[in-house]
Amino acid sequence: MKSFKYLDIIIGLFVAVLLISNIASSAKIVELGPFTYDGGTLLFPLSYIFGDVLTEVYGYSVSRRVIWIGFVTVLLMSVTLAVVGALPGNADWLGANNFGQEAFNKILGSTPRIVAGSLVAFWAGSFANDFLLAKLKLITNGKWLWMRTIGSTLIGEGVDTAVFATVAFLGAMPNDVFLNLIWSNYVFKVGIEVLFTPVTYWIVTILKRAEGVDAYDRETDFNPFKMKSA
Repeated sequence: MKSFKYLDIIIGLFVAVLLISNIASSAKIVELGPFTYDGGTLLFPLSYIFGDVLTEVYGYSVSRRVIWIGFVTVLLMSVTLAVVGALPGNADWLGANNFGQEAFNKILGSTPRIVAGSLVAFWAGSFANDFLLAKLKLITNGKWLWMRTIGSTLIGEGVDTAVFATVAFLGAMPNDVFLNLIWSNYVFKVGIEVLFTPVTYWIVTILKRAEGVDAYDRETDFNPFKMKSA
């Protein structure tokens, strides 16, 4: 892979967004006006903006590797927290009525359903988003970036939200809350993409100029399991 000036920074920020949003997702369900969503929804939409930038500037083959880096990192965090949660706690840390363990479980002790839902949804939604964005770039010959980023997000976030909510929460909450959770998450995530469109344009323009690259995936193998970088 060609050495780029800013790719490592983007990957680092992308992974940070994933880890923070996953912890926030299990920590709290937020209700704000008519919207009901998990706490991670506040930050997670930025991961799709990163995906748009990576695919638009560096190409699908690079974004594919970054998706896998994010997937493995979240999986490692989830496994680590599960192991830590299962280990016996120090008596002083546990405190009265097992308070320490209860606090840990509420904040960091995601259920297997939430972990599985988060991982599968991120994988499926991210690849749907980046694949569509790369294909639309070829179809439009690189024009109408706003249409491509919003269009790909409509599909990617739709897949992500539906898969996560179904795997993590279906049957675990009343149907009206479940449907409101899906609707709220989807509207909020797409809204963030639309709101940040000028920022996406600005970042893409700067990176293309600084990196000297504007990738078109004409010869790319779009198999998500092919790990070759280019």
